[in-house]
Amino acid sequence: MSYLSAVILGLVQGIAEFLPISSSGHLSIFQQFFQLADVEHDHMLFDVLLHLGTLVAVFVAYRKDIAQLLGEFFAMVHLRRLPAGQKPDLSARRMILMLVIATLPLFLVLPIKDRVAVLYTNTIFIAFALMLTGVLLFISDRLPKGSKTARNATLVDALLVGLAQAVATVPGLSRSGTTISAGMARGFERSFALKFSFLLSIPAVLGANILSIADAVQTGVDPSLLPVYLVGVLVAMVSGYGAIWLLRYLSRKGRFGGFAYYCWGAGLVTLILSLIS
Repeated sequence: MSYLSAVILGLVQGIAEFLPISSSGHLSIFQQFFQLADVEHDHMLFDVLLHLGTLVAVFVAYRKDIAQLLGEFFAMVHLRRLPAGQKPDLSARRMILMLVIATLPLFLVLPIKDRVAVLYTNTIFIAFALMLTGVLLFISDRLPKGSKTARNATLVDALLVGLAQAVATVPGLSRSGTTISAGMARGFERSFALKFSFLLSIPAVLGANILSIADAVQTGVDPSLLPVYLVGVLVAMVSGYGAIWLLRYLSRKGRFGGFAYYCWGAGLVTLILSLIS
């Protein structure tokens, strides 16, 4: 793997992980049609590190929310005492419960994860998945504005968003786009749908990489490639943070639908390239 490949893959991972355009789909497209390194098989450690790099971007962007949730969680399990006179933050505790409930559907994917992984090289499937992502974004952008937050969203809402995340493990279907759309369909306030989607990515990415890291180590690590990997990870972190900032800005403006046209175009181009190659 060259430094240029690492930079390109880091950019694709960082930008597409958070913008609702599918990072797995774009990584597959770049690898299939532009002969970039196959991180899924040849550089598994780099693949794990890229995902962890974008996870750092989430921690930085939502550091205050994460610190609040962690503090309240430790208080819930009696590992931290609340200061005298301070009452539990019921909204934060409800958010924690919602994130736990929304994470559970991912366990349904574990028995079929190998079958899902096979789709990574099927660019025709990815093309249609990208176009479906566009449909979801187009519809969600035209839904009435919701008002639900952690204070009044239900556990059923959280479970349905979690089911959407489980479905979005297939390549080409954007995880962020699917979960944000599902949240908005359930009446989430737009910025809350965005925050819930990003916070929900933390256990999802951690869990997936814990399962993958053992396989990555077993395949062996070339020490000479570590500086190349580091460059790619840093690019993924910076570009990921920039993508989060952009999406938060767009959520305030109420403009997610523009990504629908991109997904339709990218899906159509991918389909044509798949048929003629």
